Amino acid sequence: MKVSLRSTYGIMAAVDLAMQGGSAPIQAKTIARRQGIPARFLEQVLHAMKKAGLISSLRGAQGGYVLSKKPSDVSIAEILEALEGPFLRMTELNGRPHLPTKSEALLAKVWDQVYEAERHVLEAITVEDLAGQQRQIEQQRSLMYHI
Repeated sequence: MKVSLRSTYGIMAAVDLAMQGGSAPIQAKTIARRQGIPARFLEQVLHAMKKAGLISSLRGAQGGYVLSKKPSDVSIAEILEALEGPFLRMTELNGRPHLPTKSEALLAKVWDQVYEAERHVLEAITVEDLAGQQRQIEQQRSLMYHI
């Protein structure tokens, strides 16, 4: 599976929002600076995530973005679908009915199993899971600097 930079940035933005606890809206430029994401590109990503209902925005001087749901209720699969479109099985990619080739007939079941496994993993990982991992990484890094 290839994951676009757009999706990577969307996941990182959601993790950033989760780590801030949702107490106050976070400005896109703040997320961009913390995550090393180009601000203009991040705005496009956040807009798509807002359109999908994953985040909400508040206007004004104290405005910014917040997650629309609890971080534990947002899966990586949801973010990927919001930014890339629905997952398609290999057999659905062609879009038109046809007589399958030998290789398509032979491997169709394999690709369906890969699709199901991939989908299961992406649905099982939540933004909260990644935020917890990020907290551990940051804690380990801060301990290293104090030695």
